[in-house]
Amino acid sequence: MTVFNKRNALLGYLTLEVLKRRRRGKQLRRKAPKVALFSFLGLASLIAAVGIVAVLLKRRGDDELPELEDDLESEILGEYVTAGAESIPAT
Repeated sequence: MTVFNKRNALLGYLTLEVLKRRRRGKQLRRKAPKVALFSFLGLASLIAAVGIVAVLLKRRGDDELPELEDDLESEILGEYVTAGAESIPAT
């Protein structure tokens, strides 16, 4: 009886495949926290970049507003303010 037969070869092959899959599974489990951390850092940096751009755009818009504020303070839209001729009596 020989040790190298089809049944033993199949059993050895399946054993090696199971061991490979286990090793791959452990590697993926070890890499999962890294992937999550880098995903979180990427998302946080993207949010920070969007925030910086929003602040810069808002400041750029604020520079143009003082010209409009002068016009708005000089007139009330659609009305003129006049002082009344009669004073209102205090009761």
